[in-house]
Amino acid sequence: MNRHSHRILLMAALALAAFGLHLRATAETLSEPEAQKVREVIVAQLSALAVDDADKAFETATPEVRAAIGSSNRFLAMVRGAYPMVYRPASVNFHKPEQEDGGVLQLVEIKDDDDKSWLALFALEQQPDRSWRISGCVVAENHWQVT
Repeated sequence: MNRHSHRILLMAALALAAFGLHLRATAETLSEPEAQKVREVIVAQLSALAVDDADKAFETATPEVRAAIGSSNRFLAMVRGAYPMVYRPASVNFHKPEQEDGGVLQLVEIKDDDDKSWLALFALEQQPDRSWRISGCVVAENHWQVT
């Protein structure tokens, strides 16, 4: 990834962090059963990525994300290239999710195979069938604590 791409990702992470601070002030508590469903969707995506199951990983995304990316193979290539720590995490640690206006932000601490720590902020949206799907993810190096 080039310097320009890193700058764009950093700006996006900062924008999401600022949005996250706003959510902390107005966020609703997510019930434990719903929080478990949110974690299960992310775990399902990570598990599918771990075995290169592009179709199953792609299924965890919202219909809008799937339409924008176009195919499961493109999705897998994008994750593999832009998010190697998500593609093959050595360990993950979930924080408490935060809900507002039908959406959820789930912070996940990730450690990669090089023992480097990352913060992944997953955005999820509840679908009409009440299931959760991932609508986005922003990752930044975790300079504050180790997972």
